[in-house]
Amino acid sequence: MSERRRELLEIDEKPEVEAEEVAEIFRGYGLNDTEIAPVIAALRARPHDWVEFMMRFELGLEKPEPKRAMTSALTIGGAYIAGGMVPLSPYFFSHVAGAALGWSVAMTLAALLVFGYVKGRFTGAGPLRSGLQTMLIGGLAAAAAFGIARLISH
Repeated sequence: MSERRRELLEIDEKPEVEAEEVAEIFRGYGLNDTEIAPVIAALRARPHDWVEFMMRFELGLEKPEPKRAMTSALTIGGAYIAGGMVPLSPYFFSHVAGAALGWSVAMTLAALLVFGYVKGRFTGAGPLRSGLQTMLIGGLAAAAAFGIARLISH
């Protein structure tokens, strides 16, 4: 069942519970029950808008813009290509696979550290901790993938 249908069903079957959820959202913004009551009454009169409100403010879901699909796809594809170039680039410059592997590992761990650090700055987490955590998890995932590839190839 989609979240939208579930929310519509809840508004229809449990309007008081949903009204209390709306009130909690507005209390979080500092409004009191007297100020909230007309908003709930207005939403009750417009069930479609009530569902949209709950989707956005209770569940954090919004309708995707259809025009953004191509931009999102190109952004994600470009990021995968750029991210994939980090571990591959040493192989373009070295004819010795063992040496390229060492550089690939070092560059990948450095990129993961930088990415995690930047992520930490934007999310409010400790940047250094976020960087080290991203490097550790990414490094373990890469090592597992490498190990599996070695097992399969032999």
